[in-house]
Amino acid sequence: MEKEQIESAVLHAIEVSLEAQLKAVRRLRSGPREVKAARKSTSQIDLVHDVLRRAGKPLHVSEIIERVHKANGVKLERESIVSTLTKKVNRGDRFVRTDKNVFALKGGD
Repeated sequence: MEKEQIESAVLHAIEVSLEAQLKAVRRLRSGPREVKAARKSTSQIDLVHDVLRRAGKPLHVSEIIERVHKANGVKLERESIVSTLTKKVNRGDRFVRTDKNVFALKGGD
């Protein structure tokens, strides 16, 4: 490399470094940034639990899906929810099956 190319490369590196430092100083001078609260996402199974709790009675999976969509704007996949609820029922976790594709909260939670 020629001397001019080396000087140009060094000056460019210094310029980039100074721009980054200036940006950091401006950010610090502008004061503390607002910290956005982390959005806690509700799981689909928690949405189902909430719907069943509000209903206070067993609901068919179609009704559960409809109510979750109406209340939260979340569209649940039927097969996925039935599979998940069935697994929870088999483990004795939060839900019971009262009829074919009809679920309720365990112990009337």
